[in-house]
Amino acid sequence: MPRSVERILVIKLSALGDFVLALAAMKKIRAAHAKAHITLLTTPPFEALAKACPYFNAVDTGGRPDSFADWMALRQRIKAANYDRVYDLQTSAHTNRIFQLLRPGPPPWSGVAFGCALPHRNPLRNGMHTLERQADQLMYAGIWPDAPTEPGSAPPPDLSWVLKSAPAERPVPGSNKPRPYVMFVPGGSAHRPEKRWPVERYSELARILYARGFDVVIIGGPAEAELAHAIQRAAPRARDLTGRTDFARIALLGAKAALAVGNDTGPLHLAAAGGAPTIVLFSRASDPKLSAPRGRVAILRAENLADLPVAQVAQAASSLAPARATP
Repeated sequence: MPRSVERILVIKLSALGDFVLALAAMKKIRAAHAKAHITLLTTPPFEALAKACPYFNAVDTGGRPDSFADWMALRQRIKAANYDRVYDLQTSAHTNRIFQLLRPGPPPWSGVAFGCALPHRNPLRNGMHTLERQADQLMYAGIWPDAPTEPGSAPPPDLSWVLKSAPAERPVPGSNKPRPYVMFVPGGSAHRPEKRWPVERYSELARILYARGFDVVIIGGPAEAELAHAIQRAAPRARDLTGRTDFARIALLGAKAALAVGNDTGPLHLAAAGGAPTIVLFSRASDPKLSAPRGRVAILRAENLADLPVAQVAQAASSLAPARATP
């Protein structure tokens, strides 16, 4: 008889948008192994979010070792834990190296690593959206027999646990009767400028939305403060929160927002998963069929985002968040 599954390792290393989408599979793993001790192997940026997540008992942030000594330490930790099952949700060349490092006698492994015991053999996997692909992987692993694998059928990630743990306060300070707000996510990976809608278009959209009765809150990392300042020069009432929000705070802001608008980047995934009606802007650099956020989401595409007119985004905003009467 096979041994019971009492100790589990889940691997998800990056990036933020992919991590958010993987929360749906993580929830299913926890439900299927309710009494197991589950460790997440990840990287430092996700430590706080993972430790707050109810799906894990422990978090190991050493998932991307740099030196030979770090690789050997990772091998020792995994071997010593004597895991009964590994769910590799990264499924990359890097996690294949981790698997091969564990020979001889690697633990039962769900993923695509060469020689693993629970391979995801679907030849169409690389053309599936992350949510359906990971549901399908868990079906192959035997824990989700009725997995929703048709395009668009898998449920979005559930961030209700973030909202339940949030303090009882308004996420955006303001007057006694604050205006509803729209989140802007104008940044993204510095090495992928083709995934960004020009900041001057965000500035124009901010003016339009303010006239419709909305405030604007700008989200991003510290390096994106200049984008926020550029928007503020055109819309002085816009609030700059770049560099001042952790992942949980972004999800909370999304839960309270009238709308979120942004590029195909991780914080927008968090806002959408938090519950914000969301407009996500895609260029030819990425495919929404593979990685778009789910929920109440409008996807706008242009081969070159510089060609996407403000009027089209403003029209989508009207559909998702009708204008409010100004005070």
